[in-house]
Formats: sequence, structure tokens, C-alpha cells
Amino acid sequence: VQLVESGGGLVQSGGSLRLSCAASGFTFIWSAMSWYRQAQGKERELVALINSVGGSTHYAGSVKGRFTISRDNAKITVYLQMNSLKPEDTAVYYCKSETYNYWGQGTQVTVSS
Repeated sequence: VQLVESGGGLVQSGGSLRLSCAASGFTFIWSAMSWYRQAQGKERELVALINSVGGSTHYAGSVKGRFTISRDNAKITVYLQMNSLKPEDTAVYYCKSETYNYWGQGTQVTVSS
């Protein structure tokens, strides 16, 4: 089982990033998928979740209207489009299979003011 995140980096406040999470080793189309983040010294928190067919999504209040989660079941990949980034969005972002409880290794997102 692998969940490999990519797309993190350093961006200025107000900028955008698109995270990708490539999955393998499990039945992706059956899995609800999510993105979490963990800032230094803070607990890991749910950012966004998408159901298995992509028809239902949920967002943390702090990112609603700025972030969009999506998935491409043919490419076995889940995405997180992050717009209007703020310094408080700085964290390590993790991809998770909610159905099978698998985690990726994380990708660092740093937003400078």
C-alpha cells in the first residue's frame, strides 16, 4: 500500500498550490479519501474529505471556499487545490484513505507573509 503526496513547497501569501496523492495497493475506487494537515506544535486536523465516487465533499471551516478536493479514479489520484493561501495554512499535509486507514508520508506547505 502506498500513498505518495507531491506538490508542496514555498508560496507567498495569496498564492496557490495543488497537492496530488497517488495511490496504489488497495481498491481506490472504494475508498473515501481525505487530506489532513499538521502544523508545528499542533494536532493533526482534517482539511477536506471526498467520498468514493467524488459526489460528496466536506471541508474544515478554515479552508472552505479556498480549498477544493477532487479525485480522478482512472488515475488513482486525489488532489487538493489550495487558493488564497495564508501563513496559517503552513503545515505538513497528509493524504489518507479513510476507508482503509492508510496514510501518506506528508508534504510540506509553507506560506510566507
